[in-house]
Amino acid sequence: MSIRMLRTLIAIADHGTFSAAADAVFVTHAAVSQQMRALEEQWQVQIFNRATRTPEFTPLGLAILEKAREVVQAYDDIVPSVIGDDGLKGEFNLGAVPTSMTGLVPLASAMLKNKYTDLHVSLYPGLSNHLINQVERNLLNAALISKPSVISKSLSWTPLAEEPMVLIASQDVEGDDAQEILRTHPFIRFSRDAVVGDIIENWLQSNNISVVDTMELISLESISSMVMANLGVSIVPDPCVVPMNGLPLRKIPLCATPPTRQLGLIQSKSSTKTRVLEEVTNALREAIDVGLFSSDTISGPH
Repeated sequence: MSIRMLRTLIAIADHGTFSAAADAVFVTHAAVSQQMRALEEQWQVQIFNRATRTPEFTPLGLAILEKAREVVQAYDDIVPSVIGDDGLKGEFNLGAVPTSMTGLVPLASAMLKNKYTDLHVSLYPGLSNHLINQVERNLLNAALISKPSVISKSLSWTPLAEEPMVLIASQDVEGDDAQEILRTHPFIRFSRDAVVGDIIENWLQSNNISVVDTMELISLESISSMVMANLGVSIVPDPCVVPMNGLPLRKIPLCATPPTRQLGLIQSKSSTKTRVLEEVTNALREAIDVGLFSSDTISGPH
C-alpha cells in the first residue's frame, strides 16, 4: 500500500469512475484497476462491487475510503505542521458562499496576501450544504458558510458575524412598510437551495406573508440587478462587509427584530492546519471590523 494508491482510491470516489480517476491522477485506466486489486489483495477485503457496470464502493470500501482521506490529509500536512512557518505558505483551499464573494472574502484575502506572501488562498464558491460536504471529504480545508440547522460532530464551527435580512427595492418603490411592499410587489426570491433561502421562507410563513414569485435566483448580484431594473423586490442578507460600487437600492428593515443569518467558518476537527486556519479566521474578523471593501481598505495598513 502506498499514498499513491490511496490518492487513486479517493480520486475514484471524487470523480465517479475508474476512467475519470485515471485522468485525475495521470495514469492509465488499467493502472487504476491494478492498484485497486492490489489493495484488495493486500488487505483481503472487497472494496468494490464489480457486479455493476461501473464498480461501486461496498460498505466496507466506503469506511476504508474515509480513513484513506484522513491518512492522505495527514501525510500532506506532515511538513507544514512541524516546520517553523506553521504551514503559512503553499495553498489553502477555502470555500465561500457567493454572498460573501464581493466584500468579505476579497478583503480578507487581500489582508492575508499582504501579511503572508507565500500563502496562496484558492477560493471555491458554493452553497453552504455543498461546501460542508466538500470539507467533510477533505476537498476543502475550510469554508465560510451560513450556519445550517445541524452540524456534523466531525466538524468545528467558528461564528464570525450575524447579518440581518433586509428588504431591497428600487428607488421607485414608495413606502417604508416592508410587509405591505412584499404583498403588493413582485418578489424575487433567494434560492431555497441555500440556507439563506430557507431563513427567508420561514420568516415569510411565520408572518403569514404571501408573495408573488417572479423568479428565484442564487446570486446576490443578479438579484440586486433585477431589483434595480424595477422587476420586483427581494429579501437578502445585509452584508457585514459592504462591497465596492454597490447599486443604489433602498434597504428597508423587515421588522424590529429581523431574522438573521449566521456567517462562520467550518472546518474538520481533524485538520492539522491549525495555524493557517487561525490566521484565516483573524483576517475574516479584521475584514468584518473594517466593514467596507474599497481601494483604501485594500491598500491601507492592516
